[in-house]
Amino acid sequence: FHEPGLAALLARHTASGRLRFTTAYEEAGAFGQVHFVCVGTPQRRDCDGADLSCVESAFAGIARHARKGALLVGKSTVPVGTAARLADEHAVEIAWNPEFLREGFAVEDTLRPDRLVFGVRTGRAERLLRQVHEPVLAAGTPLVVTDFATAELVKTAANSFLATKISFINAMAEVCEAAGGDVRKLAEALGCDDRIGRAFLRAGVGFGGGCLPKDIRAFAHRAAELGVDLGFLHAVDAINMRRRDRVVGLARGLCGGTVLGVRVAVLGAAFKPDSDDVRDSPALNVAARLDLDGADVTVYDPEAMDNARKAFPLLGYALSVEEALRGAELVLLLTEWPQFRELDPGRAARLVSRLRIVDGRGVLDATRWTAAGWRFRALGGPPPDEGEGG
Repeated sequence: FHEPGLAALLARHTASGRLRFTTAYEEAGAFGQVHFVCVGTPQRRDCDGADLSCVESAFAGIARHARKGALLVGKSTVPVGTAARLADEHAVEIAWNPEFLREGFAVEDTLRPDRLVFGVRTGRAERLLRQVHEPVLAAGTPLVVTDFATAELVKTAANSFLATKISFINAMAEVCEAAGGDVRKLAEALGCDDRIGRAFLRAGVGFGGGCLPKDIRAFAHRAAELGVDLGFLHAVDAINMRRRDRVVGLARGLCGGTVLGVRVAVLGAAFKPDSDDVRDSPALNVAARLDLDGADVTVYDPEAMDNARKAFPLLGYALSVEEALRGAELVLLLTEWPQFRELDPGRAARLVSRLRIVDGRGVLDATRWTAAGWRFRALGGPPPDEGEGG
């Protein structure tokens, strides 16, 4: 997978001999004093809850072979109560140290995190975790030492808050479209309030990836099991999903009500820039829906092409931005890679056959693109002009 800076770190530390890999629990158990379990927790197929099979398998495997005094540390995003249950099931000491890594910034977030959280039951577990993280703590990184349940909740609560903030501004985009407002100016004004802040206040096609969507669903599911109603997270999820509907609607509107037979260039496949992750990608979801509507869709992404082809083999793919744009009758910008944000509207105009674009990420200068002759649409922007579909 693509993660900036990771390849260089792997090469350096494997060459030094300090980093090596094994698939044998026996070897890992004999070697390690502190074991970090960092496996995935995807959504279950039968409900919104988290699938803990990988977590349970990893803990069971290392617990069977861990040497005396070993500490097993969970980093996976799990339903609250998981750590306590695992501690009861295995005769080893357990702690929980949730990760807060952003795809595209994972190396930076590991070496210079904005906080550390240790969920522990003993002073010994805290001391071991402090030893492991000594360079990070010496740099002044804030540390919260707490119980298992709170440590588990920190990650799920953080992801739920971020998802809520994204869906809030996207809901405001819907209001702006209905009322004739400008969501970019609204977000700018809201962001000036220190209690709200500017981060995650950009309206667009919404969030995707392997974390936020499944994490908010799993959190609401677990809360319901505990008798707590987090129904607002279902609304957050629904707002997010209908942003994809809105992008499809804008595309149809620009094409006179139908995309049947229209050559569409989709710029972006990864769910976010600096990643090749296409899990629950809004860009590919929109591309696939337009393809089902009869459009001739071509997708380009700087890093996610191989993964996109595996997930959506029936879509068309280009080897460059220029190839994707050539002859297109409609352009959709759906992942905010720098090379897409920096597209020159005049140069792009010479490649396409119709000057129509949907900015699904709110990153283009509408004035600049319309001045170059483009019919321009963005989520939460002003209402369409007359003569739609030209």
